[in-house]
Amino acid sequence: MRLMMTAALSAFVACGMNAADFNENFCDSTLRIDYIFGGGPDGIKLMMESQSKQSGWAGRRTRLNEVPVAGNGTIIVTDPQTGDTLYRNPFSSLFQEWIYTPEAKEKNMGFENSFLVPLPKREADITVSLRGNRHEEIGRIVHRYRPDDELVALRGMNPIAHTYLHKGGDPKDAIDIAFLAEGYRAEEMDTFIKKAKIIADEILSYEPFASNKEKFNVVAVMTPSNESGVSVPLKQQWKDTAFESHFSTFYSSRYLTTPRVWKLHRSLEGIPYEHVLVLVNTPEYGGGGIHNCYQIATSDHKLTLPVAVHEFGHSFGGLADEYFYTEEEDDTYPLDIEPWQENITTLVDFDTKWKDLLTPGVEIPTPWVDKGGKREDRMKNAEEEDRNKEVVVGVFEGGGYKSKGVYRPVETCRMRDNHNPTFCPVCERAISRVIEFYTGK
Repeated sequence: MRLMMTAALSAFVACGMNAADFNENFCDSTLRIDYIFGGGPDGIKLMMESQSKQSGWAGRRTRLNEVPVAGNGTIIVTDPQTGDTLYRNPFSSLFQEWIYTPEAKEKNMGFENSFLVPLPKREADITVSLRGNRHEEIGRIVHRYRPDDELVALRGMNPIAHTYLHKGGDPKDAIDIAFLAEGYRAEEMDTFIKKAKIIADEILSYEPFASNKEKFNVVAVMTPSNESGVSVPLKQQWKDTAFESHFSTFYSSRYLTTPRVWKLHRSLEGIPYEHVLVLVNTPEYGGGGIHNCYQIATSDHKLTLPVAVHEFGHSFGGLADEYFYTEEEDDTYPLDIEPWQENITTLVDFDTKWKDLLTPGVEIPTPWVDKGGKREDRMKNAEEEDRNKEVVVGVFEGGGYKSKGVYRPVETCRMRDNHNPTFCPVCERAISRVIEFYTGK
């Protein structure tokens, strides 16, 4: 196995002060800020844990004060002298999901979060703002970055062993995805690389990724665990793994997440990355994807590949789930608020969504035939039929976990079920816009 190692970092390149745009305000380096998002019955509190810097910036260098989607939160870098916004990026967080659970009404908890911004040349204010499901601000922290702060650690001198699975271009120009090994012992890294390559190839086989392969880099980072597998609380299985990932997040048996977000990012120091995908060594079904935070995928279930693509739609594309529950309702999307995700609507402001992509003559809302039966069984039986059927883009009721009042673009899409072979036209366009935003000149 040949490992592609990054060169050791000796020092940060000195920052000139007379260039424009990115070069005017930032070094070709990265500032990482680690936070605790905490809350519960006593309210919401955001706290900074530490700051660190490393050579190289893998993110975008244009449209720095814009965002491609709203997200549930934003990190913003501003000039304290002028108030100008120098950089911003959207995100979502596991904490913002948790605060709407019953548990959050009973106890206070803290969640780790980490964000990357280009390293400011001068003093800068860093603001993190969280929004609730009605798009109102529910938490904020502002702190000052000072270039002369000796407690901002210099990291990335000895990166973990890693190898590229796909190389589309220079990290300065491409979108950089890092796979991290979870539940793989040191002697199992060949298996990890093989599985990561299969998933990476699957994601890049879908449009619009397939037409933009040259805009992506994918690297596998060999983070060893002491034990194989992953923690499955319902089976009373607890494993000693690199990032302590586990199922039963929020007591949902299939929801797989990691509480050790800081360690995810520390494991990537010295390696160019923007998006994180944690590959878990397990045959169990499940996963998770949190926009601009991380994605987590299982390695060996029969539905591993479609689930990994679906979750990448969340973590990279900022897409919503298009499935719904009939036996229970969910409060994630209030019906009098237009969701920020491009692939669902409450019809409060449909003009901002996919109105221009509607099939001519389609009704709004659009009737559809529910074939009955369990969703997975129904979609599996209809897979070949759906594959050959012309896609009608309409406004189909049922999405965002609600059977009524939330609408999706098509009858079925990769963001609705595990058997549809493609993203729908609306999701494809949304992903294309994100790709263009982060790689366009």
